[in-house]
Amino acid sequence: MPKSRVLVSLAARRLWRQRLHGRRHQPRYSSRQVVVSLLGAVIAFGVLGAGGLIVAPFGATAVLLFGNPGSPLAQPRNVVLRSCVAALVSVGCVQLLGSAAWVMGLAVGRTIALGQLLRCLHPPAGAMAVLGVMLKAKLSYLLFPVLPGALLMVLSATAYHRLSGLGHRYPVHWL
Repeated sequence: MPKSRVLVSLAARRLWRQRLHGRRHQPRYSSRQVVVSLLGAVIAFGVLGAGGLIVAPFGATAVLLFGNPGSPLAQPRNVVLRSCVAALVSVGCVQLLGSAAWVMGLAVGRTIALGQLLRCLHPPAGAMAVLGVMLKAKLSYLLFPVLPGALLMVLSATAYHRLSGLGHRYPVHWL
């Protein structure tokens, strides 16, 4: 087979793979990045656990903070502001409407809308809103565990990434 035909064939296969799997490929992580992400999450949850601040949505936050710290969704403004807004939304929904399943949907929808308006989306905030409605949360839900937990997650990630030696910085921006 002529060399030009082989190149065309390779280009066609590459184009087919891109169309089949999307234009962006999933990132590859080095063994060191994997270990750093794992240890970062363990340390962060150790800190949260010592303060009694563990709630399930912080697990998803840890995935962003330690697995993809450069993501716009993982920046401090998004983590802290969205977690707090989600908690407030869920408290308001519970106080006004109760804790039915449709109220959970309304709380998540309002959390998404406010995240878009405030330009601070953070996917785990949807889970924070659902959890708040499930727990029939009061304002104390914001004050403990949401606000201090979000702050501790950001501070843990900031310190850990500076000490990890991977060469990337977290946060990319504070506000």
